[in-house]
Amino acid sequence: MNISGLSRRLAAAQLAATTRYLHKVNHHSPSLLSTWVGITFYPQLLSRAQSTGSKSSSQQSHLQQRRRRLSTTIKNTDPISYFPSDIKDHMVSLTPPQNPPRWDHAPQEIVQSMKDAIAKYKTVSDKVAALPSIECNFDTVFARLADTEARFDVVAEPLTFYQNVAPSKELRDASTQAEQLQRDFGVEESMRLDVFQAKIAAEKNLHESGAFEELTSEQQRLVKKMVLDGKRAGLALPEEDRTQLMALQKELSQVAVEFTRNFNEEDGHITFTRDELEGVPEDVISGYAKRAEGDKEVYDVTFKTPDIFPVFRFAVSPTTRQKAYDAHESRLAINVPLLERAVYLRRRIASVLGYETWADYVTEVKMVKTGGFAQTFVDDLEAKLRPIGIKEREILLALKKEDHEKRGFPFDGEFYIWDYRYYDRLFVERTLNLDDSLVKEYFPVSVVVPAILSIYQNLLGVKFVEVTGDKKGVWHPEVQQYAVWERDANDDSGFVGYCYLDLFPRAAKYSHAAVWGLLPGYDLPSGDRHYPLTTMVANLAKPTPERPALMRHDDVTTFFHEMGHVFHGLLSRTRYSRFHGTAVARDFVEAPSQMLENWCWERKVLEKISSHYEKQVPLSADLIEKIIQSRYVNVGLFYLRQLFFAKFDLKVHTDAEPTDYTKLWTEMRERISLVKSGEPKPGQGSFGHIVGGYDAGYYGYTYSLVFAADMYRTVFKRDPLDPTLGRLYRSKILLPGGSRDEVVSLEDFLGRAPNSDAFLDEILGSSKSGTNANL
Repeated sequence: MNISGLSRRLAAAQLAATTRYLHKVNHHSPSLLSTWVGITFYPQLLSRAQSTGSKSSSQQSHLQQRRRRLSTTIKNTDPISYFPSDIKDHMVSLTPPQNPPRWDHAPQEIVQSMKDAIAKYKTVSDKVAALPSIECNFDTVFARLADTEARFDVVAEPLTFYQNVAPSKELRDASTQAEQLQRDFGVEESMRLDVFQAKIAAEKNLHESGAFEELTSEQQRLVKKMVLDGKRAGLALPEEDRTQLMALQKELSQVAVEFTRNFNEEDGHITFTRDELEGVPEDVISGYAKRAEGDKEVYDVTFKTPDIFPVFRFAVSPTTRQKAYDAHESRLAINVPLLERAVYLRRRIASVLGYETWADYVTEVKMVKTGGFAQTFVDDLEAKLRPIGIKEREILLALKKEDHEKRGFPFDGEFYIWDYRYYDRLFVERTLNLDDSLVKEYFPVSVVVPAILSIYQNLLGVKFVEVTGDKKGVWHPEVQQYAVWERDANDDSGFVGYCYLDLFPRAAKYSHAAVWGLLPGYDLPSGDRHYPLTTMVANLAKPTPERPALMRHDDVTTFFHEMGHVFHGLLSRTRYSRFHGTAVARDFVEAPSQMLENWCWERKVLEKISSHYEKQVPLSADLIEKIIQSRYVNVGLFYLRQLFFAKFDLKVHTDAEPTDYTKLWTEMRERISLVKSGEPKPGQGSFGHIVGGYDAGYYGYTYSLVFAADMYRTVFKRDPLDPTLGRLYRSKILLPGGSRDEVVSLEDFLGRAPNSDAFLDEILGSSKSGTNANL
């Protein structure tokens, strides 16, 4: 998903690249501020006994391994409506109280609009900075700046979004230029000592007058966060240090933009003959570009997930898989020096700010609180998972030995990284008799998408009404635009916000799945409401001449996950935009959507969202059972792979000196993930998270699963489709957004303090009475 807002850029004081939830994944703006006061997360969290022989797992994270973010191409089609006319009742005639943004900007207009928005923001900042200390109070300083930040984001976020979806290169380039202007301004604004002094004066006046205690809890939180922004930006430091910081931050911003541009514009491929692709499904091969090379036909396989991953999973030849893997790992070698520079700049910034490491700086405003506790978390989890992973590796290695002997391939007794996905799949097929190609026949896009949206609408009490005809305004004809209303809405007071679905691939479009919160929800000074807008960008599967567009079960789970982010953005209701929706601690932001992934492993949900593309029958009970069982397969190796990413991320952001990061990448992966590599390849150049807003934060993908598992088992497991439970989730988790500490929302939802029981039960199978680990 994507997290937006200049307020969080300023709060970061290091404007990392747009973070798109690569998942991912993917990522939009920087730092999400939140605290977990008085809570020590580790080592207590993972302190109970383990069962090393278990294969139990939380496939909430198994999902993340298996998410196949489809970025394939399909033939142009007319826009598809996912809501039949019989559900579009009287709400069609209701008029939203807020118009959606326009999407007909010219390239030069994008840049000029950003300049105009920056000028307006600066004018307000100048007025705040000019206030006499005695006139500094909540309304003149904090509320005024909060409203200005919100109004700026309303203009800026759609402008910078164009680079991900616009068909025109001129528009995309203008959008990228606008984002650089936005980032540079964000750095400058975060370093304004005069504005910081006005905040300090206002805070002092509030406390001395007793007015602080009269503020609401969200207003008090706003004061604390805005003051903290300045302190973390280094505004309490001498002028020489502040000048140095601004230069370092601007350079870091430029490096991040270049790294991300390289990532988005990567368009390489590797070429194979048909014989080399033996084992890869025909429907996949039919999508590869075929051409003549000398006297033979060859296929160009791009490095996009839907093209290259089937080679990893199905290609019989280990040589083919190794070539594909090596090329995939090296596809962004151009980013290696940029990553090195980014890590160096972060180390310098942390030092000037007085932090021991960049990880300590980043985690200070997260739930985990310190880099040391984040390290303890991943170390403890690795220790528990390693014995499980070793046993799983032995089983897969034995399967490889048998397979090589059968096919006459040489066997050297090693298990390589290019072996993992192939033998993981083969193991599932043999032990569960589960054919992934058969399963996807039950998940046509035309069935899955409306079924999942229907589940969400019923669970959360809302309704989507498509905007059509002259009222529709989108950046591409295939995009669906919806006005979202409360299910029982009778007038504009029931309006929730807007949602856009851009689900199918096209040239130069962002190639994964992600959610952008383009407009925040917040209260206007007039007392009216500004309503949110969330956008999901995906690349759902392409049809073939023989079959309609089909989704693998992993793709279904990814879609369910991303829609969770959509509703987090739609159904949050905070007074200030900087707390809206997903503006929570980065190591919590994935938890709600990770929890919702569980729906895709429930029998009655699988029945509801499946229908064979020819037979029009849902998945059989037997097939559903096999799907459910597959989530527990090779969990140790999967989590160890995730921990490799997390530990590499933490190490480069805690080491005092630079090193050969390609060598470090290879050595750490072999040691932690338990898979051998060939010659070292610069895979760190494609580690988008590390420059995309998850720096010193990749641990959060696993960390947040603790809360996801606890929420699901405690509340939803008994009936995941119960609207009563949906209303509870909506009011306790979604509605407050980041307006209160995450642990408060969790306790409110769970009825107790969160604990690690559900998470450890699922990944380790180690539930034991009396060993509950309270957080």
